[in-house]
Amino acid sequence: MINRSLSPTMLKLIRRLGPLALAAGVLVVSACSSSSGSFGAPPSPDPRIGLGAGLFDAEEAIWNLAWVSQSPPPESFVGSTNSDLAFLGDYAIQGNYNGVMFWDISDPARPTIAVEFVCPASQSDVSVYGNLLFVSGEGTSGRLDCGSEGVAEAVSHDRLRGIRIFDITDVQNPEYVANVQTCRGSHTHTVLKHPSDDDNVYIYVSGSSSVRPAEELEGCIAAGDDPSSALFRIEVIRVPLDSPEDAAIVSSPRIFQGLVEPESHGQAPGDIRMVEEARARGDFVSGVGEDARVMSRRFTQPQLLRIMRERGGTGSPTAADSAQLHEELPTLVEQLRGTPDDDVDPDAPRPGPTQCHDITVFPEIGLAGGACGGYGLLLDIRDPENPVRIDAVADANFSYWHSATFNNDGSKVLFTDEWGGGGGPKCRIDDPREWGADAIFTIENSSMVFHEYYKLSAPQTSVENCVAHNGSLIPIPGRDIMIQGWYQGGISLFDWTDPKNPHEIAFHDRGPVNAETQRSGGSWSVYWYNGVIVNSEISRGLDIFELTPSAHMSQNEIDAAKSVHLDYLNAQGQPLFVWPSSFALAGAYVDQLERSGALSENRIAMVRGALDDADGGSRSGLNDLASEVARWAGSSNDSAKVRMLADAVRDLAG
Repeated sequence: MINRSLSPTMLKLIRRLGPLALAAGVLVVSACSSSSGSFGAPPSPDPRIGLGAGLFDAEEAIWNLAWVSQSPPPESFVGSTNSDLAFLGDYAIQGNYNGVMFWDISDPARPTIAVEFVCPASQSDVSVYGNLLFVSGEGTSGRLDCGSEGVAEAVSHDRLRGIRIFDITDVQNPEYVANVQTCRGSHTHTVLKHPSDDDNVYIYVSGSSSVRPAEELEGCIAAGDDPSSALFRIEVIRVPLDSPEDAAIVSSPRIFQGLVEPESHGQAPGDIRMVEEARARGDFVSGVGEDARVMSRRFTQPQLLRIMRERGGTGSPTAADSAQLHEELPTLVEQLRGTPDDDVDPDAPRPGPTQCHDITVFPEIGLAGGACGGYGLLLDIRDPENPVRIDAVADANFSYWHSATFNNDGSKVLFTDEWGGGGGPKCRIDDPREWGADAIFTIENSSMVFHEYYKLSAPQTSVENCVAHNGSLIPIPGRDIMIQGWYQGGISLFDWTDPKNPHEIAFHDRGPVNAETQRSGGSWSVYWYNGVIVNSEISRGLDIFELTPSAHMSQNEIDAAKSVHLDYLNAQGQPLFVWPSSFALAGAYVDQLERSGALSENRIAMVRGALDDADGGSRSGLNDLASEVARWAGSSNDSAKVRMLADAVRDLAG
């Protein structure tokens, strides 16, 4: 990802205005261009199209959400990539390639930085449990001592690749208590608190980097055909809660056993166009036809400098150096791919994924969803040290299975596809809607059954990295509602209650970071937490939003969601939502039955009147009302929802 820095003038202005920046005019809000958008149908034309660019002064579009605050990153984190979020009490903990930030969001309108903890590593994905903070490190520059000077040596015992563990009993002074090194580092990780084990938590480590040398970490083997290979497995770390310094790897489950490389799609029209334009400009392109790729500057610039130095040159590479790199490029790319093994049958199926990207655990139902490169996996986690694969699905429309989200009763699971790796513009107008999207499955007899795709409906530009990324359920009772980040596509709130008809019901988006060239930015992840929606913006800091009533969502539904309180939340640890008895909960079911036409207008009016009377006085008649509502279930086209209403009314009476 590309780091940037702010001009001193802009940084000073943003810091001074803080969350008031919108009101002061630093950010320009693009209002919905059609009032009809507030009453059900999305606004037309879509206000996300054509937004003006800028880092902190981009135009914005918002629909069916309320902006609460936008807070720029503190100075020591400006220009470095913000990554994922975890939540503990009043804190939103934001990972960053430079370390970790603790935001106090007790007043969501005015978040404040409680702690800036500089400890560089990529990606610095974060999770919490009790008084412990866990942080991922995968790149080769992370240091055990949290130093910022990096690690220059190819083999070094100063290098951190794995999980850092901090004691945050005193949030103001995190104490580094342990680390667990792994052979491939930790791109992401999952904290599992098993319902039957109160003494330990477990960490599932997903490492996607190269295998480190055995000289650096004993036992690391890169050969795929070796039974001890660090490939084709995940790591399970057990962390004793009373002695986290004793955390250690306890198993390395080979959950990919027997999987073969799945089919994949070719290039989209926009990618083919980019290759053609790059060739016309004389840029570096490898391969031909469907395999052609524009080479990034991260690859080409070091090669140009090498060629220049080999001829004894100084300063900047010349046209002759560029011509030589064009000539050498096919050989260099072949070297990167590696030499085929002569003993391998070229017609034999190639092996499947060697790692997961994300594993989402849902402890209360004993299942996990593994988004594992070329496959989506369903895992049995009832034995936390030995997760077992019970189903695997592949899809030629998917490029890179990235993350998973279950619905609240565990009957469905949604997987995301990070086509382009998060750095590509994959929401262009001619990009297929099935690529870089979400795929929705029902879980039937321990198997996943595909139903439909969901993709951001507003096309983005070729200078905006955009693809499906991280999000979470929102506890709207009786519905499957998810908020999701799409990098520079913004955030999208959508309903997937009907797995065959997912549809957008709210959004927020900004214009590109830069109008002329692609610069990384946008929503890395966005989650609902105790009544607010918190967004980790890669370049711009932390956003907080609230739900607003609309034709798609009533005030009762919002109030019922706000009645669910979490002590903590991790990106890859899914809680079971349980709603306390409230008039808002009963009212939410009434609103849903009215919206779907599952009860007549007279019956809706009768229930509303009875609930209003009981809310203001005696509840003595609610048992009779519950019994009456239960009798209606047999004649309704949504009998399950009618029974939910009857139960909610009965709970109020109790």
